[in-house]
Amino acid sequence: MAVTIAPFLLVSCMGSGGAKPQQGFEASVATPLPAQTPASANGAIFQAASGYAALTSGARASRRGDIITILLVENTRAAKSNSAAKDREGGISLAPPTTGLLSLFSPSDVATSGSQNFTGTGKAAQSNSLQGQVSVTVAESYANGTMLVRGQKLTSLNRGEEHVQFSGLIRAIDVSSENTIPSNKVADARIIYGGSGEIATASKQGWLQSFFSIISPF
Repeated sequence: MAVTIAPFLLVSCMGSGGAKPQQGFEASVATPLPAQTPASANGAIFQAASGYAALTSGARASRRGDIITILLVENTRAAKSNSAAKDREGGISLAPPTTGLLSLFSPSDVATSGSQNFTGTGKAAQSNSLQGQVSVTVAESYANGTMLVRGQKLTSLNRGEEHVQFSGLIRAIDVSSENTIPSNKVADARIIYGGSGEIATASKQGWLQSFFSIISPF
């Protein structure tokens, strides 16, 4: 038995440090952006290559490498309940003749009845909330006015670490003048939040209790 449990105990001890940031989550701008080439002097006042932005857009982020702040306003709630009831009764009664051989039977001897009932209920509820802010960078800008944003924030505290990783598609028109956008307006949003350290470890079951929870038939 000790030989069988030993590998499980080793894996449990190694994984008890808390959730780690997802590996392979690349930054939006993996390589430095190339330096902007000065516009050639062609005598024209308007130079589109000099970082032109329409007056209607102001200083809103719209190009690769620009920074946008995501306002995390995730609130989800789900509830489900069902109930069922069933009731059924039946009976039969025969009166035996008062003469002859069957007169020996009492009416209660040839009377039958039965009933059955069933009642069942079920309920389920779940709610989640995530509030905060995380700044991301524009990874790609598309011709239809959408942008792919991606970024992460790692915070090291005295009692552990916390990380937030975010990616998704946003519309340029939804970006405010302060370069912010709520997370509920992000399409294909991928939000990863976790932490590690003493607090995260204390909120989990011990490795031995986890083992017996797996093999317990109750």
